[in-house]
Amino acid sequence: MSRLMRTSEIEKRPVVTMGGEDIAQIKDIVFAASGGEVGGFTLAGRGLFSGGKKEGLPWNSVVALGSDAVMVVDEDALQPKQEVIDSSAASGGSGGNVLGSQVLTDTGTDLGKVVDVIIEIGARCDVVGYEIEASEALANKGQKVLIPLPDTLAASSEHLMVPDAAKEFVSDDLAGFGASVDAFRSRLKGSD
Repeated sequence: MSRLMRTSEIEKRPVVTMGGEDIAQIKDIVFAASGGEVGGFTLAGRGLFSGGKKEGLPWNSVVALGSDAVMVVDEDALQPKQEVIDSSAASGGSGGNVLGSQVLTDTGTDLGKVVDVIIEIGARCDVVGYEIEASEALANKGQKVLIPLPDTLAASSEHLMVPDAAKEFVSDDLAGFGASVDAFRSRLKGSD
């Protein structure tokens, strides 16, 4: 069974071992496969004055991502931070931050700017949509809305490209957003 969540909900979440040891907290999400999935996380220490850690956490070492913590088997799950970032980039990702990027349709319509990333957590941790501040091209200009993404995504350092049909599947409700993503991807597959 999978569930949807905003990546901002994961930041600062503690990383704990199956033995109950609190070993770090999530700092940033590292995206892989052209932004299509989460490759891992950079970490910070626990405590008020703790800074960034030299270790990172690859997604394939995560046992569970729950509402209160990220669970790993033990501290051996952590890898050097640069290795986590490099392996994500090697799998086709940029490792970059998409927040603030402009979302354009393949016909050039500006849909708005990314304020959060929506992921589906199951066996993998897939990026399925963005929460954007809607532009005047959408009926709810200035409001935060959810826009589904195709299985693959074109991205540059400032722009994210989505098919024009994505406009028809915009939602303002995370609970029903999974159905919008499925319908959007189904439509794209039917138009091939």
